[in-house]
Amino acid sequence: MKSVSGRWSLVAILSLFAAFTSWQAALAQEDVLHTVSGVVKHLDRAGKTIVVKADDGVEHTVKWTDKTTWEAIKESGKGIKEGSKVAVKYTDQAGEKTAVGVKDVGKALE
Repeated sequence: MKSVSGRWSLVAILSLFAAFTSWQAALAQEDVLHTVSGVVKHLDRAGKTIVVKADDGVEHTVKWTDKTTWEAIKESGKGIKEGSKVAVKYTDQAGEKTAVGVKDVGKALE
């Protein structure tokens, strides 16, 4: 009987290890940063979202939070408008893009 009990313990330990490994992989995926550069097509300050049209023509809708950093832009996007050139670093969790940082690259070119 001890060998059956030992096998179940081994199965339980392996199952916990597999669950922990999957959880760690999911957390690692959440921390991956992406960057999109392009022109602001739409800005919704009340909804805290920005639509950026990349050079390849794809439009990316990205939300920002109070933790989002702004470079060469007044806080909360007050210095950008439609037509501004920006670079946005964001995370993508379950298809929802959240800005980590937004930079006005048009001002860097001036």
